[in-house]
Amino acid sequence: MKAIVIGAGRGSRLGGRTDLVPKTLVEVAGRPMLDHILDALRQAGFADREIVFVCGYKQEVVRERYPALTFVENENWEHNNILASLFCARQHMAEGFVSTYADIVYEPGIVSRLRNAAEDIVLGVDTAWRRRYVGRTQHPESDAEKVRLDGRRVIQISRQVDSDHADGEFIGVMKLNAHGAATLSEAYDRARAAYAGKLYREGRSFERAYLIDLLAELSEAKVPLYREVTPGGYMEIDTQQDLEYADRWWRTWTDGKASH
Repeated sequence: MKAIVIGAGRGSRLGGRTDLVPKTLVEVAGRPMLDHILDALRQAGFADREIVFVCGYKQEVVRERYPALTFVENENWEHNNILASLFCARQHMAEGFVSTYADIVYEPGIVSRLRNAAEDIVLGVDTAWRRRYVGRTQHPESDAEKVRLDGRRVIQISRQVDSDHADGEFIGVMKLNAHGAATLSEAYDRARAAYAGKLYREGRSFERAYLIDLLAELSEAKVPLYREVTPGGYMEIDTQQDLEYADRWWRTWTDGKASH
């Protein structure tokens, strides 16, 4: 099993902080986001050579700082999105994989729980997700990758889920075993054959699709999706405002964990 970090984008909403480095190398809680992610993957048992980094913008900086990682390039990163970026690493998926967005920070244990889960496709879900949207005007709840749950089952995943009916937010980290990886790849091929160069879901072209677009398609086709949860141990860094709030979010979660 490999770990895939989807890190090709620039992160233009962070302004000048990404002039010289890609978004994943912006510091949060005193360290680059990628360092937090690598700690979580290593704690879950992934060696650096088993960690595949999908690079694009300022890739030379990441390659120089983290030479032990395995790299694949998204050559078209300026014109595609997360789903296409993930499938740049398709050659590393067959035996199963854990994938993660690169612009997030999360408690390390969630990766271990995902990797050890028995089901084919398992998503990391923050069940205390709404706390991060209080005062977050530049990235409102309507943008959250929300999920509805039934026990361990994920029964819906979409930004269109009403916040009051959402049970959590997909954190951008998931595990697929070999069978799950084959299921995802087959769904991707079907969608690409039908929608390449056309509108796909929610007004986006297939090339600009998000990972949750394909996960939503699987869910609607009754492919079982499952969850492992972290109650608040996650934060996404998308805007300058997020950076301003990040230390408070992280301190709130770590203080809450210490009190239990």
